[in-house]
Amino acid sequence: MTYERLPYDEASTTTQMTSDARAAGAVLRAAVRPAPSIRYDDFPHDIPKPRIEVSEAASRLAAAIHPYLD
Repeated sequence: MTYERLPYDEASTTTQMTSDARAAGAVLRAAVRPAPSIRYDDFPHDIPKPRIEVSEAASRLAAAIHPYLD
């Protein structure tokens, strides 16, 4: 694609359109990463869950709130 043209110009020759398609395909292939696998066996099975810790102050504050009374 070494030339510029407007989208409403006359149709190009098949040779020009083929070379444009090949050039675009080469650029697109370079920019696309392979999709991640969806196979169950490709992922680790024993992934530990994140541990959530609540501080004592946050626990006392949450226990003191009564939103259903408002």
